[in-house]
Amino acid sequence: MPVNLKTKKQLASRVFKVGVNRVVFDSDHLDDVADAITRENIRSLFTANTIRIKPIVGTSRGRAKVKKIQKKKRGVGQGSKKGRKGARIGKKEVYVIKVRSLRYRLKIAKDRKEITNKEFWALYKKIGGNTVRNIAHLRTLIDETISKRKG
Repeated sequence: MPVNLKTKKQLASRVFKVGVNRVVFDSDHLDDVADAITRENIRSLFTANTIRIKPIVGTSRGRAKVKKIQKKKRGVGQGSKKGRKGARIGKKEVYVIKVRSLRYRLKIAKDRKEITNKEFWALYKKIGGNTVRNIAHLRTLIDETISKRKG
């Protein structure tokens, strides 16, 4: 007749601070578990792998993440757009992104010693004043300043 080990399972769950359902006894050493009456006995059985604790099995978020990505992609095609260009992304946001990228490129040019500090600040002000259209335009302005200095 099998021994009722419900109390041992409850004791083990309290010792290891886990749920009762996560405590598993080794079926070959059930008599050892039945003999264990103190918390210390339970701990020694755990080190001997007679008592095991099942790992937590959570809900996988993998499929949910894929669905979220798919949902984000929907309705961004040309046919789904309503309103003018500035309705989806504001003028200021466009300006800020442009200015930051141009300033970054300008900083790289200064670090490479392509332009002097004075030339850097002259171009920096042009970027801030929205005179520079894009990176290609900035590149031509940098080339012009280099040629002006050399010529």
